[in-house]
Amino acid sequence: MTAPELQRIMRALSDSGLTVEAIEDGALVQHGESRVALFAEADPQGGVMVRLHLDLDLYVEEDSLADILMGMNLMNQGLDYGALILDPVDEEDPAGDAPLTFAVLGRAVLWLRDLGPDELARLREHLRRFEAEVTGAVERTLHGSGGLRA
Repeated sequence: MTAPELQRIMRALSDSGLTVEAIEDGALVQHGESRVALFAEADPQGGVMVRLHLDLDLYVEEDSLADILMGMNLMNQGLDYGALILDPVDEEDPAGDAPLTFAVLGRAVLWLRDLGPDELARLREHLRRFEAEVTGAVERTLHGSGGLRA
C-alpha cells in the first residue's frame, strides 16, 4: 500500500505530463530516456522526504574499486542535484569465490515543506536536473576523450 504522500506526488507528476508507474513501495518516473525510482514518506518533524534513485546500468568489479572510487569522487564534486554511489549487487554464487560486483547509481534526497503547488514544482525541477546532471556527467566521462581517470 502506498503512502498518501506518494500517491499525491504520483498524481501531480502524472498531471504535469510525466509517465509515472507504481512499484512495490514507490514509483518509477519516466524522465527523458531514464526511469527514476521515487520514494516518499512523511517526515516525523513535518514535510515529506523524497528519495530519488537512478540506475545507470553500469557495473564494476571489486578489483577496480580504487580507481572507480577516485573517479566517482571527482565526478560527485561537480554534481549539485545528487551523487553517484556504489551499491553491491547480490549475485548467486554459493561458493562465494567470485569477486563482488557493484552497481553505479545516482541518488538524491529532497525535503519538501508540504505538497502544495510550489513544492511539487520544485520536486519536478529537482527531478529534471538530477536526471540530466547525473546522466550527463556519466556520459561525458564514458564517452569523453580521456575516459574515467583519477
